[in-house]
Amino acid sequence: MLTLHHLNNSRSQRVLWLLEELGIDYELKRYERDPKTDLAPESLKAIHPLGKSPVITDGDITVAESAVIINHLINQYGASKGLIPGAGTEAARQSEYWLHYAEGSLMPFLLLSLIFTKVRTAPMPFFARPVAKGIADQVSKSFVSPNVINHLTYINDHLGKNEWFAGEQMTAADFQMSFPLEAAISRAPKDAPLENIRAWVAKVHSRPAYQAALKKGGEYAYA
Repeated sequence: MLTLHHLNNSRSQRVLWLLEELGIDYELKRYERDPKTDLAPESLKAIHPLGKSPVITDGDITVAESAVIINHLINQYGASKGLIPGAGTEAARQSEYWLHYAEGSLMPFLLLSLIFTKVRTAPMPFFARPVAKGIADQVSKSFVSPNVINHLTYINDHLGKNEWFAGEQMTAADFQMSFPLEAAISRAPKDAPLENIRAWVAKVHSRPAYQAALKKGGEYAYA
């Protein structure tokens, strides 16, 4: 039996969307973040030592990491769904590129943006607040925001020329890119170009499979 171990407000939502697109039988086990720490519950460590989500169990194997999970599911169950581009094609290369770009290149800067936003608002002694805010503002202005804008400009331009990330057909890349782009819309600098990104995310959100995944997955702040 295929089981998705799903954590609310996490990258697991994109795997749940993929499962709905594939239309296969699966079991959903939901886990909730600790309301105080926002961390995953310790019970997830019984499934994978890191205690992170998403993670799937498929028969007697356990698969972690979104990109690996997405590739596994599409290769095992997606042959008839048009999600696998022809080997050696430009679409296949693009799909592989964006699959790894999502977490390897884009998410580190989005995560830094989130961290420095939290630094500005974190509880601390009053005398430390101006120093912490000054450091956060300077790092954000000189390093984080320029890199976020550079990446979002690159993605926005690409989506202005392509229906999906690998071209005309949806592939693994689109499921993987959905989470960082949902996050980017909520925390991007004001001058970041987002028109094509917003249109792409809206297209994803309008899909019946995505809507079904939202109903099953519980709280998800980015939709």
